[in-house]
Amino acid sequence: MIVMPAIDLRAGSCVQLVGGDYDREAVRWPDAQAAAAHWVAAGFRALHIVDLDAATGQGDNRALAASLAATPGVRETQIGGGVRDDAAIAALLAAGATRVIVGTRAVEDPEWLATASARYPQRLVVAADVRDDRVVTRGWQGTLQRPLDDVLGALRELPLAAVLVTAVHREGLLQGPDLGLFERVLSAAGHPLHASGGITTLMDLRSLDRLGVSAVVLGMSLYTGALDPGAILQEFES
Repeated sequence: MIVMPAIDLRAGSCVQLVGGDYDREAVRWPDAQAAAAHWVAAGFRALHIVDLDAATGQGDNRALAASLAATPGVRETQIGGGVRDDAAIAALLAAGATRVIVGTRAVEDPEWLATASARYPQRLVVAADVRDDRVVTRGWQGTLQRPLDDVLGALRELPLAAVLVTAVHREGLLQGPDLGLFERVLSAAGHPLHASGGITTLMDLRSLDRLGVSAVVLGMSLYTGALDPGAILQEFES
């Protein structure tokens, strides 16, 4: 199982939110480039980068995200946040992203996703952010009316790199992952699963590894020191 530090970009800074609430910003590192270098120095080689401003339509940090992909020592990056057209996908891949995360448009417009995934096979990660058993969209401000199982089932035959599921109700709370949700997704989606939200301890990581999760995204647990990078990398990849 691969472990990726999260670098969530807001107004040029690296931040961590609590429970998907933009008014509850618990961590802010003003220099996002330094944050990326910090995690590389700790031994991580894969980064998960999300442009929160682009996700909510409040500007973007695209140039910064692209520069983070070129951080010395980084082997792979997945970048997302407000990616809603082919031009954005192409630009991020050209900038060096290993994979591009598509969320709102991907789950709202299945025809577009089918076309985009055929054009970029094994390069797209579909983000299904879940709260109260529903997929939330537009920077967690909207809610998709389709049942979660229908959303996941529609992804099964597409040539995706992975499905990323964030348990928004656990995000930033350091209360442990929603194992039941991730187990359900593994059986429904038919793709490698990247899991995020609430992961706090080595035991949490081991539980997700046993479930068959292929990658995890760590945010608050790393930024607060709840998880030690050295201990993580003794057992897991990056």
